[in-house]
Amino acid sequence: MDSAVANVPTAHASKYLQQLCKHWQHNLAVEFTPDHGTVTFPRDARGATWTGDALVTFDADAAALSVRIDASSDEHLEAMQGVVVRHLDRFAFREAPLTFDWHAA
Repeated sequence: MDSAVANVPTAHASKYLQQLCKHWQHNLAVEFTPDHGTVTFPRDARGATWTGDALVTFDADAAALSVRIDASSDEHLEAMQGVVVRHLDRFAFREAPLTFDWHAA
């Protein structure tokens, strides 16, 4: 399992966490509160190009949104980082692009 974490500075972390989780809950396994959320991306989800499972975990506080991705391979991890960045920037369009400081977990 490959993992990466990023701390994304924003005063709207809880709002974005909830928007992302609500967006993905229509097709994926999602659990969330205003401060914590998890999204499970299954193998070959909806015809996507990745080939393994991934778990994305979000934690919000007053200053930032923390994102952790656990993926089945390095390639899948990299693809999932792109998925999270694109979706988060879409919801945070007023302050996008947000800063992601990805590093190995």
